[in-house]
Amino acid sequence: MSNEPIKRVSIIVSKGSLDGVYPGLIMGNGALMEGIEVMMFFTFFGLDAITKGPMDNIKVATVGNPAMRMPGGIPMPSMLGMIPGMSAFASSMMMKEMDKLDIPPVGEFLEMIHDGGGEVYACKAAMDMFHLEKKDLWEDVDDILTVGTFYEKSAGAQIIFT
Repeated sequence: MSNEPIKRVSIIVSKGSLDGVYPGLIMGNGALMEGIEVMMFFTFFGLDAITKGPMDNIKVATVGNPAMRMPGGIPMPSMLGMIPGMSAFASSMMMKEMDKLDIPPVGEFLEMIHDGGGEVYACKAAMDMFHLEKKDLWEDVDDILTVGTFYEKSAGAQIIFT
């Protein structure tokens, strides 16, 4: 095991929920703040984080999420996640808590990463599968990559899957 400092990270974001998108954004921004080169790769439902429209409406996944908590840290039974409006309520509560911690919305976070020198890419296979085009994406997405190109660009980087 090497004790060399990490110089580059490639972060794969594959989930389109708040709890799937924010870990990648926080890790990417944190890496940039530490002087680490960052490449973000959004695939499958993670594309919602960089797609115009959905990126401003990302919600918490309440159904089947055994780690869901109510205010005060009380565990929430999974069955409650099926109640209509529960996802919107939980998302609103989470966004309020994130706002208290000065955690920015998705679009602002992406701007911070982009402006800090981070690269943001969409997965070509996922784009094709969901019938999306470059014009559907946030304007600062650097490019749409195949998995092979992602690996080429990631050579020598630590790959993190969120």
